[in-house]
Amino acid sequence: MKESVLRARYRRIVWFFARVTASFIWWEIVVRRLGLGRLADRTRTRRNARTAARFRLLAIAMGGLMIKVGQFLSARLDVLPVEITQELSGLQDQVPAEDFAAIREVASAELPLPLAEHYAWFDEEPLAAASLGQVHRARLKEADAAELGFGDVVVKVQRPHIQRVIEVDLSALRRVAGWLTHYRPVASRTDVRGLVEEFATTTLAEVDYLAEASNAETFAANFAEHPQVSVPRVVWELTARRVLTLEDVSAIRIGDHDAITAAGIERGEVATVLADTYLQQIFVDGFFHADPHPGNLFVTPRPYAVAGEPDWTLTFVDFGMVGHVPDALREGLTEALIAVGTRDGARLVHSMQTLDVLLPGADLPLIERATLQVFERFGGMSMNQLRGIDHAEMMRFGLQFRELMLDLPFQLPENLLMLGRSIGILSGMCTGLDPDFNIWETITPYASELVAAEGGSAAQTVLAEAGKIFTLALGLPGRTDRVLTMAERGELSLQTPLLTRQVRRLERTINRTNGILVFAAVLVAGALVMGTDPMLGRWLMGLSVLPLVWAMVVGRRGPHGRL
Repeated sequence: MKESVLRARYRRIVWFFARVTASFIWWEIVVRRLGLGRLADRTRTRRNARTAARFRLLAIAMGGLMIKVGQFLSARLDVLPVEITQELSGLQDQVPAEDFAAIREVASAELPLPLAEHYAWFDEEPLAAASLGQVHRARLKEADAAELGFGDVVVKVQRPHIQRVIEVDLSALRRVAGWLTHYRPVASRTDVRGLVEEFATTTLAEVDYLAEASNAETFAANFAEHPQVSVPRVVWELTARRVLTLEDVSAIRIGDHDAITAAGIERGEVATVLADTYLQQIFVDGFFHADPHPGNLFVTPRPYAVAGEPDWTLTFVDFGMVGHVPDALREGLTEALIAVGTRDGARLVHSMQTLDVLLPGADLPLIERATLQVFERFGGMSMNQLRGIDHAEMMRFGLQFRELMLDLPFQLPENLLMLGRSIGILSGMCTGLDPDFNIWETITPYASELVAAEGGSAAQTVLAEAGKIFTLALGLPGRTDRVLTMAERGELSLQTPLLTRQVRRLERTINRTNGILVFAAVLVAGALVMGTDPMLGRWLMGLSVLPLVWAMVVGRRGPHGRL
């Protein structure tokens, strides 16, 4: 690929995001400083949807990493408004196929011999074509097939020059992230550079086919004893960094509900097995398939299964995107579960800190109050009771809580994001298979095991909590005496950060209004005298800019120079 083409690609990406950034600054800073905040609020949803639609068209036109960017952003419910994530959620990684001659050139460069020397047959028409690579069906040589026990394979080959395209796209995204780190409203709520690096790490892992092959074998080893889970076997002799050869395990796609029913397979059973496998991945293995869309899961009938064996298996494919649940993440999830169970807002906030959900500078008391709102409405309800709540009410409450969290420095680390995304997709697939299925009821025993593992047993967990309460009770008399002594001396003070912030905001509004009024008065005066004294009129109109600039600055910094 020519460098001139790559430079043009870089400029197009940067220019798109530059326009988006400029529009954001205009509406969220300039327009608000002019006292037109209501107009900005009223048009925000429409503007966001229009921006997302434009990016969607850009991603489809450019392919490469841009489609992956759109898919990544569609999962960032923690930092992006719903109108953007909804517009991008339907972005499919489907692009026109690469010319087979170019694909053959890549494969031949990676493998020791030309394709004809390794495969008895290789289909030139791709089975699937995505932004980073495409998949072809093939058949092994007879001797290799006899040795391995299977002959039909699928071969995944990277697109030519995709590594260079990824480098250019990431370079453009890093430049945009650098701009946004200087814009406080964005930097205070989102680690933009961190988001780009998370995305880069995930993407670079997807284009290393040796790592994907290793992931497939790790997953297969974890489920070696499970009678209803299978994974395609890797042909290591025909696998390299840009070429991956796997056993062809094509069967009924898990989203083809009619075909599953026609095969005599109970869909509710498939949903249960699918959920159980994911719970094992997350809570037992600490290693999970992070891209469980319907194209990566097959239901394989086994019509000749002997008595006592399952008559179907669940097959996982495509291990380019996997997630890990390290000990620290497991501990944070355990604490979050305990906090939710005991309706302890402070402990839930602490678990968020443990999970790196909160950025430095987060208003912890405000977040705690937000979580308590959820506990007060839904705490203590069984899953059956939650299912009985009106859907519209749940949506209203969720949107209210989400908008509150959007005003805080809050984001999900990549591992937790991938975990949440996987569970969300999983829940949708299970419900599609069986409308009466409830994944949270399936999660309960695994969650209990996780809580017990944290303290060794449920009894130890209770004793630990009792010990904390006992320690707190021992210190209460001394603390009470100190509080009473401070009250007698007049040293007791009450902190009201929320009220203080409201007063400061009111001061900024008043000062901004005064500045704008002075600006308007001087501007009008200049216009009035322009006819009789043009020089004085122009001088007054030019001078009117000063109170306008002052209004914008004081509206941001406040009367005492605070940002």
